[in-house]
Amino acid sequence: MAPVRLARLAAAGLTALIALCIAWELWLAPLRPGGSWLVVKALPLLAPLFGVLRGRRYTFQWSPMLVLAYLAEGTVRAATETGASRWMAALEIFLALGFVVASMLYVRATRAA
Repeated sequence: MAPVRLARLAAAGLTALIALCIAWELWLAPLRPGGSWLVVKALPLLAPLFGVLRGRRYTFQWSPMLVLAYLAEGTVRAATETGASRWMAALEIFLALGFVVASMLYVRATRAA
């Protein structure tokens, strides 16, 4: 797959993960009615966003390590929660894993010959 497509796929996954974290904790299935302070978990994802959108290879190298924490959270919450939260956790797993894989493939495709 072309590096441009991989970068776009990773950017879409990261953006969707940010949107999911915000929507999950404010409206879709918050821990408390009316929203939760857990919404601040989306803030660390903003750090790599602009580097990913600009296609900076270095950002694609370190940001999957950050996103692995969201993969772990999704795994734990999918195993322990019920209802809508379980579905949100499954979606978080899917988006985080998609971002990690797309980022790794992008780094591999853009390495020096």
